[in-house]
Amino acid sequence: MSEFFVHPDIKKAETLPAEFYRNPEVFERQKEAIFYKTWQWVGDLDSALPGNGSVFPIIFLTPMAQEPMLLVRDKEGTPRCLSNVCTHRGNILAHHPGKMVQLICGYHGRRFGLDGQFKSMPEFEAAEDFPRPCDHLHQYPLKTWHRLLFTSIDPSFDLGETLSQMDERVGFLPLDQLKCDPLRSRDYLVNGHWALYCDNYLEGFHIPFVHEGLNAAIDYDAYETHLYLHMNLQIGISKGDSICFDLPKGHPDYGKSVSAYYYWLFPNMMFNFYPWGLSINVVRPHSPSQSKVSFYTYVLDESKLDQGAGADLDKVEREDEFVVEAVQKGLQSRHYHTGRFSPTREQGVHHFHRLLAEHLSI
Repeated sequence: MSEFFVHPDIKKAETLPAEFYRNPEVFERQKEAIFYKTWQWVGDLDSALPGNGSVFPIIFLTPMAQEPMLLVRDKEGTPRCLSNVCTHRGNILAHHPGKMVQLICGYHGRRFGLDGQFKSMPEFEAAEDFPRPCDHLHQYPLKTWHRLLFTSIDPSFDLGETLSQMDERVGFLPLDQLKCDPLRSRDYLVNGHWALYCDNYLEGFHIPFVHEGLNAAIDYDAYETHLYLHMNLQIGISKGDSICFDLPKGHPDYGKSVSAYYYWLFPNMMFNFYPWGLSINVVRPHSPSQSKVSFYTYVLDESKLDQGAGADLDKVEREDEFVVEAVQKGLQSRHYHTGRFSPTREQGVHHFHRLLAEHLSI
């Protein structure tokens, strides 16, 4: 198996080689080394857990990881993320969202509280050393940020610090009032490696060449990239009279005409803040040559929809898909191995490749 290295100095660094994107064994390694060790956005409190006693089954990053989980809200209102697998014989506990007082396995009747603790089991009176700690349901870490929910199988870093860094710029917005709009949410099947999609997202270098409409709304020369430990921020500055945020005094960007904050969270999540609200994009790996990208729309101000940098997101997505799929084809060439980074425009891609190489070397 290949080991990957990306030089820390972007002026000297080369991109990850084509093998990273082509090799099925490398793709399988990413499951354990990257996705089991990082966080995923899994919904919001209002949609998934609208009240005490709510349960909401999910599959963590399907189809890559296929870990059955269960979001629950106990009688005190505390949200949790539990294993959705009975500790007796491995049966799935809940198949549909709903309200429950306790969790009852439909196979042999084992019962659990909404805190995941074992309660009872028929026909086990003669069992010795029972119940044991392993008879409780496993509990996964769950982070709540402005009613958005995040979980992980075995996280290698604290998401709380990353989310607090997002608050530095978007915390002035009434994010607790975000309303999901299912009619504006959609899925896209992309014939390309998941990391290629992230590569494309992480730089504004391509905007003048690929996105005519977006390029008319933002000032390419004023485009900014900021790097954090497990996150990247790109700031789009409005061009002309394009709609922008009304930033309060004391804000880090006060005085600038900011039309979009594009946050990427390692490894595969994008949180795009516009004056109208938030578009969450999750890239789900299917194979080395195919991914599904899901757009989830949360609205704050309907009057600002379809304006400026946050307008016509479907068109922008289709344009991105075209170039990502073209790169996917190009990487199959026996004459392409690796490329170089633009030191002024591809800091985000370099950062991403460094994180990928580090996780795969652990």
